[in-house]
Amino acid sequence: MIGSSARLLRLLSLLSSRPSWTCGELAERMEVTDRTVRRDIARLRELGYTVDSEAGPWGGYRLRAGSRVPPLILDDEEALAVAVGLREAALSDALGGDQAALSALLKLRQVLPRRIADRLGELDDAFVRLPGADGAQIRPGLLLELAVACRRGERARLSYTDGEGRATVRDVDPYRLVHTGRRWYFVARDVSRAQWRTFRADRVDRLQPTGHPADLTDPPDPALLVSRNIANGPYPLSATIRLPLPLHQAVRLIPATVGTHRPDGPNATLVDIGGPDPDGLARYLLGLATPLRVLAPESVRQALMRHTQELLDAHR
Repeated sequence: MIGSSARLLRLLSLLSSRPSWTCGELAERMEVTDRTVRRDIARLRELGYTVDSEAGPWGGYRLRAGSRVPPLILDDEEALAVAVGLREAALSDALGGDQAALSALLKLRQVLPRRIADRLGELDDAFVRLPGADGAQIRPGLLLELAVACRRGERARLSYTDGEGRATVRDVDPYRLVHTGRRWYFVARDVSRAQWRTFRADRVDRLQPTGHPADLTDPPDPALLVSRNIANGPYPLSATIRLPLPLHQAVRLIPATVGTHRPDGPNATLVDIGGPDPDGLARYLLGLATPLRVLAPESVRQALMRHTQELLDAHR
């Protein structure tokens, strides 16, 4: 005779496997009496599962969606399939720009039995992922390692390759993962420089815990830090413009991965944008096809006026 808790799990698994069961069928499969089945159904309802019952000789029990999400019972193959699906969703942005898939995968991996976790690792080794147009490719399982490091609150040794191919090793205090819609960024405090930094996740080679607690004093806004570094970091020139638009409309016109935004009153927004040179920035600003004012530098303002005059002359 199995215990009551194990019997409830068995009953829940049966109810989830097909649309409807009669009381007699459940009693036969579980090798208990009809009375025990009815009592266990009542206990499942107390735990939050919505189990409908239909009277009559052809009636039975039906498990349907309730008002909240109760615990799920998955067999080995189902758990493996869910883990693989969540990992692919996190890597491919199939569910949008949020981190729901990565968060769910982290929770699932923490409770997976060793036999399933080992099989997931074997699949990671066997998969080959073609890089996208930007060439970025994240090693399978790396996002999970970075997420665990952020949650653990432990200093780690980061092996990283920058955009110019230079390999570095540094101690960091992991803080957050940020997804921009194209790439994942790892936000951490560089211990030796005492600075908060952003690292492209696809350029992380290895992350090893050191056993020392992380120093997360006065952490930054991770999304703002990433957007600023992306918008202005790699460019030799930066311009400040004023858009006669409220902040939410300005962000739709110039994404946060292109510029850094701050409100200038309720109906205007200041945006800092990086670019290769004044002519390149002027062409980008003209392409916005919206009224704007260049506040600085003067070289970008002059380049914008020159290109605008050339367009006017060409269409007279």
